[in-house]
Amino acid sequence: MKKVSGIILYVVFLFSSLWAQQEQLIEGIAAVVGNEIVLVSDIDQYVQNYVIQNRINIRNNAELLKKLEREVLDRLIEQKIMLTKAVEDTIEADDREVDRRVDEHINYLIQQVGSEEKLEEAFQMPIKKIRRNLRSDVSDRIRIEMLRRQKFAGVKITRQEVETFFKNFQDSIPQMKETVNISHILKQVHAGSASSDAALAKIREIKNMLNTGADFVELAGKYSEDPASAQRGGDLGFTKRGDFVREFEEVAYALEENQVSDIVQTQFGFHLIKLVERRGEQIRTSHILIRLTPSEADERQVITELRSIRQEILAGASFDSIAVKYSDDENVAEDKGNLGLWEVDNLAIPAFKQIVKDLQPGDISEPFKTEFGYHILKLNSRKEARQLSLDNDWEQIQQLALNFKIEQEYLKWIESIKKDIPIEYKIDLN
Repeated sequence: MKKVSGIILYVVFLFSSLWAQQEQLIEGIAAVVGNEIVLVSDIDQYVQNYVIQNRINIRNNAELLKKLEREVLDRLIEQKIMLTKAVEDTIEADDREVDRRVDEHINYLIQQVGSEEKLEEAFQMPIKKIRRNLRSDVSDRIRIEMLRRQKFAGVKITRQEVETFFKNFQDSIPQMKETVNISHILKQVHAGSASSDAALAKIREIKNMLNTGADFVELAGKYSEDPASAQRGGDLGFTKRGDFVREFEEVAYALEENQVSDIVQTQFGFHLIKLVERRGEQIRTSHILIRLTPSEADERQVITELRSIRQEILAGASFDSIAVKYSDDENVAEDKGNLGLWEVDNLAIPAFKQIVKDLQPGDISEPFKTEFGYHILKLNSRKEARQLSLDNDWEQIQQLALNFKIEQEYLKWIESIKKDIPIEYKIDLN
């Protein structure tokens, strides 16, 4: 499972009536920042993701819409300024981190709206285009984060500054809500050998049919377990790097036109990939997918394994060491299963929120299922809602004060940079 704290927010119009109002501007330029441009469509995308994230109804609220658009435009201009500096400093984002954050965010949005189809409907574009748009934005944001860390890593705060901050902002510092420190062990459900062997045998049979002259389009329509592309003979259309998972993409880009790959395994199952056409860095591919579908027996096996792990911990084994040994969470080597401190109301996974309500500190839950797999959850500690105080919450207040100081330094820095980077507004949102 990936931590929800890394999720990056984006936005677009959710309601068609509002979309129609902006249709004539959708490809227009909102502002020019040095050599960078902010598109009207950039503003629209940020505004919708915010609407989805916060479940806001802006159907007949033109004033709120304008306010969101103005705030987003200002934020995007700042982002372009920062991006210009990141380019100057040759700061690059790690591709794997970009992919991880994109997957995390798309999974979160799907959870918010209910399904991949509903997400495509909300954004009025296919999932691969949503992924491509997000990938570019996530890459830029990571570069900007790196730049900010480098610029303000040396900012320190004194005890007197913390006390002054608390005195000045005590009334506006929000109450500490009920918080919990939790750890988990995740076991993902994988297709067992019987399911895997059956899927592999099926894709091999299809591969043999292709080798003996069968038509790829006909076989995709008949056998592929990707319903959307199967209706089009396996056609996935033109895509750019980052649209698909890495295993699929690496093979697809290595193919020659009209060449069919060997069997490729991804998290979705077994694929046969055909490169239909190449246009520079864009490729048009088709595929035949045979899914790796875990059976009920595979799920029961995972539940049994987690129950055994739970008993081992209850018998005295260290949760941390058991998590490192057994958990499928990709971060377990670093965090040993500890997910840190969370406000209960901000636990984005409903099952976590429900399970933690019934636990006492030190308790370990029975196995339960989420979209990521099966978990056991340990409640390390719980703090009830209360007002922050210097005596009891020094570290939290110190961090708030430091963040405030960094933000003030950042705003001064941005204003100084603006003097050297021309900004031209192309639309009026007042």
